[in-house]
Amino acid sequence: MSQLSVRHLLGIKNLTESDIYTILDTATQFKDVINRPIKKVPSLRDVTIANVFFENSTRTRLSFELAEKRLSADVVNFSASGSSVKKGETLLDTVNNILAMKVDMIVMRHSSPGAPHFLSERITANVVNAGDGTHEHPTQALLDAFSIREQIGDLAGKKIAIIGDILHSRVALSNIFCLKKLGAEVRVCGPTTLIPKYISSLGVQVSHNVKETLQWCDVANVLRIQLERLQVKYFPSLREYSLYFGINRQMLDELDRDIVLMHPGPINRGVELTSDAADSRQSIILNQVENGVAVRMAVLYLLAQQ
Repeated sequence: MSQLSVRHLLGIKNLTESDIYTILDTATQFKDVINRPIKKVPSLRDVTIANVFFENSTRTRLSFELAEKRLSADVVNFSASGSSVKKGETLLDTVNNILAMKVDMIVMRHSSPGAPHFLSERITANVVNAGDGTHEHPTQALLDAFSIREQIGDLAGKKIAIIGDILHSRVALSNIFCLKKLGAEVRVCGPTTLIPKYISSLGVQVSHNVKETLQWCDVANVLRIQLERLQVKYFPSLREYSLYFGINRQMLDELDRDIVLMHPGPINRGVELTSDAADSRQSIILNQVENGVAVRMAVLYLLAQQ
């Protein structure tokens, strides 16, 4: 297996095309491992990893923890809600206290964009960004790319649509960086108020027509409305958003070909996706969850070699 050009996974922006392919190819081997009767390998037997989450998470946290245990690493879980952070302890003090217990790698989610970058410049352990505010979520983009490649082959020249709340989504930005580096055509689609002003400077198309976008794309990656991040009203109501930008099974059936339907989760059923679309044969949402473990195993394994 090749080595990565970076010591930390802070964002897709920091990775080369070769790094991305190295992670995806390594994840393919680890997916074989997790589908065996005995799902563990001793690759990180002497490595201790701390999952440091300052924001709520279900899929990402469980996926990282399972990936770490599949690699035989020792795992420490930290949650800000029940910690000394509530007493005023700083991010750096919190992490340095964890590192004093001889931790080798930090997997961190934080509400502030750039928090993992700040940390990586001040500590010796490897840092993996599990999502920083509305900035990046690199492992989600990597597992999305892995899932697309598994379904339709090489991404070069493929048409990928990202639909929904682009403005507040760290998944969108990481996906754009990743897909563009792998040669895909990318289009973002959503209400004008939820599309960042200068997004076209990243080399993506912009649309506000969901039906036309579904007809154009090979893969539709649908994002949820980030209700917890909406400080003002970006659209009149969830009902109206669903009416103009929601996707249902009938819309998929009316297309002249099958497309792949994705969602990073959690799904707001009945808002961005109806249940009959989310659970349709074109949906690979649960495949994404499975692939997330293999991709995160690959990331942790490769960083541990640095």
